[in-house]
Amino acid sequence: MSPVSPARIDEVLRDARARVVRAGLEHADAELLLAHTLGKSRSWLYAHGEDVLPDEPAQRYAAFLDRRIAGEPLAYLTGRKGFWRFELNVTPDTLIPRPETELLVELALAHLPRDRPVRVADLGTGSGAIALAIAYERPRAHVVAIDASVAALEVARENAKALRLTNVEFRLGDWCAPLADDTFDVIASNPPYIALGDLHLEDLRYEPASALTSGHDGLDAIRAILRDAASHLAPGGALFVEHGYRQGAKVRALFDAARLRDVETANDVEKRERVTSGVKG
Repeated sequence: MSPVSPARIDEVLRDARARVVRAGLEHADAELLLAHTLGKSRSWLYAHGEDVLPDEPAQRYAAFLDRRIAGEPLAYLTGRKGFWRFELNVTPDTLIPRPETELLVELALAHLPRDRPVRVADLGTGSGAIALAIAYERPRAHVVAIDASVAALEVARENAKALRLTNVEFRLGDWCAPLADDTFDVIASNPPYIALGDLHLEDLRYEPASALTSGHDGLDAIRAILRDAASHLAPGGALFVEHGYRQGAKVRALFDAARLRDVETANDVEKRERVTSGVKG
């Protein structure tokens, strides 16, 4: 931990911004961590720049800053991550929600009518990001959120409670197994899709490996989902799966093999193939 001496908030932030930028991070990380440490907003920091930072929060802030510079994700340090229209609690038991996953939510919502009850399943819900976004936008939907991790499901439950969403049911288990004999208008999933041994895993070392990797080509989880998903879709129901930007062709082939129709892949904001969907005939 770096040594700390009493200093004004604006001085502490000046030095912290310089450190995080030298580490290749965004300077805003320094402000967000100090705001989190003090339980204040970033605007409060600007308004109180001449205040002296007391020793105890200064020590905690220095520890947070050292951990961030060492590579620990900001979301795990603050316990919060923005997604869709809200902030979610996240822990190291859950994958950190990414902006590209909002594309999957948009596509699923486009398939779901607003004027009647519908049923939705989110496989591998993690923090609940997909399930809660759909439940929020479709109050008449009954959303089943599934995860194999007890700890992750507890985080998702806490998020649903904080958002006062009462139309979400939580089930423990792997992929489609907890769906029993139920059928759904939409099944959505952001499963692990990184290949074992991928060099990018070092950058993701703080996140749960079970939510990241899936076999030698990264597609084992998607294969498991497609093995059973069609039997849980109502006629006209659709499956939406997020995947890596180089996996589109292989995922479409898996969708075709599962005898889903209207198979197509949507691109994310960076024009990369990101979400493949198919409809039950």
